[in-house]
Amino acid sequence: MKRAWCVMMAGAALAWSATTPAEFHSRAAGASGDPAVSQWWSTFQDRELDSLIERAVRANLDLKIAAARLMEARGSRGVARSALLPSVEVSDSPQRVRGGLAQGFSKTYETNILQQGFDASWELDLFGGKRHGLAAATADVVATEEARRGTLVSLLAEVALHYGELRGTQRRLGIAAENIRVQADSLGLAKVRAEAGLGTELDVARQTSQLAATQAMVPALEAAREAGIHRLSVLLGEEPGALLGELSEARALPATPPVVPVGLTSELLKRRPDVRRADAEVTAASERVGVAKSDLFPKIVLTGSAGRQGTSFSGLTLGAGNFFAAGPAIKLPIFTGGRLKANWETQRQRLVQSQLEYQSVVLRSFEETENALTAWGREQERRERLQSAARASREATGMATELYTRGLADFLSVLDAQREQLRIEDDLAVSDTAVVTDLVALYKALGGGWEDNTGRR
Repeated sequence: MKRAWCVMMAGAALAWSATTPAEFHSRAAGASGDPAVSQWWSTFQDRELDSLIERAVRANLDLKIAAARLMEARGSRGVARSALLPSVEVSDSPQRVRGGLAQGFSKTYETNILQQGFDASWELDLFGGKRHGLAAATADVVATEEARRGTLVSLLAEVALHYGELRGTQRRLGIAAENIRVQADSLGLAKVRAEAGLGTELDVARQTSQLAATQAMVPALEAAREAGIHRLSVLLGEEPGALLGELSEARALPATPPVVPVGLTSELLKRRPDVRRADAEVTAASERVGVAKSDLFPKIVLTGSAGRQGTSFSGLTLGAGNFFAAGPAIKLPIFTGGRLKANWETQRQRLVQSQLEYQSVVLRSFEETENALTAWGREQERRERLQSAARASREATGMATELYTRGLADFLSVLDAQREQLRIEDDLAVSDTAVVTDLVALYKALGGGWEDNTGRR
């Protein structure tokens, strides 16, 4: 009955996942087919990004820490496996012994005792505790491997995210620089017209204020640019200023594909490392219930020892000093103050927790993917509208400037048109950046990037 309960709980997570929806609800998930997520960064068609990704995978410190943890888990599995095998130890014990009185109670005696031999022991795994322990350690290795893959997925996304934000910031700096140039020309025009009596000093003051406000945008954008480069450098395992020479030059934002196949929800559960890790932790918790249950039963250990004793090294070769001992040792837990049953119940409740955690991870994975799909799809719609608005604002600025030059409009219309153009163009740059970063978030939510052509990274 208890064993059936453990099996039921171990499989509950997979059974529960069968009730999840087959498809995503977001309209942006209309594309079907296999998701191109194993090397998703290549869809951006940016060689610099490809290079940064490759170097980050080789040198990132968090990824190296995760790899070291995996090696630790494999070592722990080796320890658990060794518990199933006999243990043999060789001993060599030379001693100088000072004994009691001898020769008519007038003298003590001293002698050498030399002993060589070996001891062996083997605990019979009659009730499966050692096997359950090995299975739990194996599941721990799987969970740690999935944790490493999760670190890799996060690293890939973080590199791409900061790279996209860096290129977006550089674009915003370019827009600010172009607006500064246009506004400086307008300020010159306002001064010329004021000197000719065709304008006023108020026009000059307004344009001076407008120019200064636009120039004030630059320092904050430059700080964001430097911070982005610093972060990318650290992600690559280098000092913060290492990539300044490589990334300071402005380049275009990475291209984004119009459609991303996201596949089915069942594929998401198979691919996301956090879901796979939670599943392995359910298995490990189930096996530890078996370990705790086996502690309730007797333990039988076969022991043996053999060797030779002598009072000198030459005496070790004599057969008279041989000795051996062999026999079973039985340990029966008669009274432990309820410790073993309490531990069994503890492990059962940890199994319940791990199963609930699996369900929570699955729901979060669906939520993150749905949110990422929605954000990416909506941002594309917003970008299309901003593109139309940007074209109209540039035309409006040109018309207002021309009418002012002809004396057919006041300078306030020029200022309003310039402010609106700067705002919309900056919003468009932010939206273009968001399309890239939202797509990165989508790829991360899909759990891609840890596999290569061989299925492992």
